[in-house]
Amino acid sequence: MYFKAITGAVLAVSLSIVPVDTARADAGDFIAGAIIGGIVGANAKKQRSTTRTYKKTYRPSIPSTHEGRNIQASLNYFGFDAGAVDGQLGRRSRDAISRYQAYMGYPVTGQLSAFEQNLLISSYNRAQAGGYAVQQQVAANPDGTRGLLKTYRAEMAGQSPGGAPAPQTTIVVAPQPVPQPVPAPTTTVAAAAPLAGAAGLAAAVAPSTGLPNFMGAGTQASLASHCNTVSLITNTNGGFTTLASMTDPNIAINEQFCLARTYAIAKSEELVSQISGFTPDQIAQQCEGFGPAMKDYVSSLSLKPRDAVVADVSSFILTTGMSPAQLAGTARICLGVGYRTDNMDVALGSALLLFAMGEGVYGELMGHHLSQGFGPAKRVDMAASWYEAALAAADSGAAAVFVPGQPERTELIRAAAQRMGGAGALPQPQPASGTGLPTFSISK
Repeated sequence: MYFKAITGAVLAVSLSIVPVDTARADAGDFIAGAIIGGIVGANAKKQRSTTRTYKKTYRPSIPSTHEGRNIQASLNYFGFDAGAVDGQLGRRSRDAISRYQAYMGYPVTGQLSAFEQNLLISSYNRAQAGGYAVQQQVAANPDGTRGLLKTYRAEMAGQSPGGAPAPQTTIVVAPQPVPQPVPAPTTTVAAAAPLAGAAGLAAAVAPSTGLPNFMGAGTQASLASHCNTVSLITNTNGGFTTLASMTDPNIAINEQFCLARTYAIAKSEELVSQISGFTPDQIAQQCEGFGPAMKDYVSSLSLKPRDAVVADVSSFILTTGMSPAQLAGTARICLGVGYRTDNMDVALGSALLLFAMGEGVYGELMGHHLSQGFGPAKRVDMAASWYEAALAAADSGAAAVFVPGQPERTELIRAAAQRMGGAGALPQPQPASGTGLPTFSISK
């Protein structure tokens, strides 16, 4: 009902998609400039430009990548001039990276480490989502916009921007004697306050401390704060976990979870930039309609088998009256919006729509959410089947939608999920037999 209200309210809205030479609609549903269905109207008409400009293009000497565009856009936002956002990390981009590293106190190499890149892009995404509050931070910071980088890094470490430990993090240490009796419930409620800080969150989920676990069922924890903590741990450990270095599969899964979240946000913002006539805030408001429409399906993840959930979502898709391309475009945008606004119903609901429409690689997200308890109740056992579907899609040649530049990522998730789940071995990639029928990918 909510979903139909959202789509019906904008049926008369028409948009034109302005061609962008450097844009890459690799999602597959932006066909000939098709608009985002369900957000801007299922029957919107594409306006035609009366003039056309032709310009001669040259093949770049440096490959253009989506990851490169994210890096350049982030550097430019924080005042490290990387030039045009063309995805080509040439000399100007390397010089900007060096200035970023010098400002943050990192070794000046002109090459981003995994942590430096994650901090840069995640800080950019956070600043974009912050609205007026970010403007106030920038105005109060002597370093202006780039000062946000140090502010966010300090918050990840559970510190104030000046380097002193955040006062609220001291509440979650071991119980101390008090001069007069204090009711136990009051102590428990007070301990929940540090969840806004990364250090408090880390202490809350630390094993064998006797402290309450705020990440369990019944508590809607902040995934953004959780990923700040994960980034801090990654930095402390000297970089992202690899197959060779993995000792704790939970750390590996959380690193890949937060990387997928970052990529989903970046992809959403890329698609939003191709829509004219609506501001990002207006589109985000429209995406909020996914929450009520998909809430029950998200909750059922921890209650029903994977196939039953998919059957329910597929039935829902048939009632929307939207084309697959429109619905997929909407879901890709709202997936990132949900993560950016910390709305798990919107994010997971969008991922479920994409999975039910045949994009099995998105099953990874349901696996992550179930294994960590964000959105649905924590069910590591039920996460295994979603990981299985995502890995099977990757083994069959489906294009990576998260962190495509990390070649061993599929095997890392496979090994970590198998060690965490304890529910039998996940499927292993099978070598081609050479006797099977060919498989073709048809694009419209």
